Amino acid sequence: MTPHFTTPPPNGCIDVEAVGPVLLIGLNRPAKRNGVTPRMLRELAQAYTQLDDDPHLRVAVLHAAGDHFTGGIDLPAMAEFHQRGEKPVPRDAGLVDPLDLDLPGYRRRNKPVVVAVQGICFTIGIELMLAADMVVAADNSRFAQMEVGRGIIAASGATLRMAERAGMGNAMRLLLTGMEFNSAEALRLNFVQEVVPAGTCFARASTLAESIAAQAPQAVVATRLNVRKSVVEGMSKAVAELLEVQKRLALTEDAAEGRRSFTEKRAPVFTGR
Repeated sequence: MTPHFTTPPPNGCIDVEAVGPVLLIGLNRPAKRNGVTPRMLRELAQAYTQLDDDPHLRVAVLHAAGDHFTGGIDLPAMAEFHQRGEKPVPRDAGLVDPLDLDLPGYRRRNKPVVVAVQGICFTIGIELMLAADMVVAADNSRFAQMEVGRGIIAASGATLRMAERAGMGNAMRLLLTGMEFNSAEALRLNFVQEVVPAGTCFARASTLAESIAAQAPQAVVATRLNVRKSVVEGMSKAVAELLEVQKRLALTEDAAEGRRSFTEKRAPVFTGR
């Protein structure tokens, strides 16, 4: 699987390509280290919405053009939205929020996203990967959540998810100093799940995505949502729905195929039905 990038406009774009059941979502503004603009955020929301709405798609890989994942938000381009307390993604437009913050007027994502990170990954880059399901980072990756040094707050999920993953003290150390850290530290803090040699992160992320795509789609979504419910609403809420979810899944065609393939000692072929 090889990503293809278009020639981006000055304010960047998001390149989207479906490769079988995998949707490749690419940040494309390499001349500016993929600094994220309002246009890119809107197109990212549209790409995540395509992932959830297209029944043929099962998983996405979020990646980037060039040597760096992203240098972060393009602050001059975003200043007017920050000052108005708004997001550049239209509210109530029926779009999925790529940052998955459960804000009124936005949808939450159902299908999984794997992120491939290389080079610089600052501010919103960290928040995008923490909002995803798993992250593969190159060993040359550099991270920093530096909003306090710009007079603003990390308002796209870092204040929530850093503490959730790494504990309050570790989160405060990074959020209040804006200090840079490497991929080994990101792995230690549970911000990324794998560290691989530079130049191989997209290939590894794609392999993980293909493995997810080979599973029963409804079971993948149900599993993901149950984990999210446990984290967000607590274990008891997640436990309360397990039997009903299992009953629904057990009556699907894919569950029947899972049973047949087990008996016949072969790999299952799932349809999502």
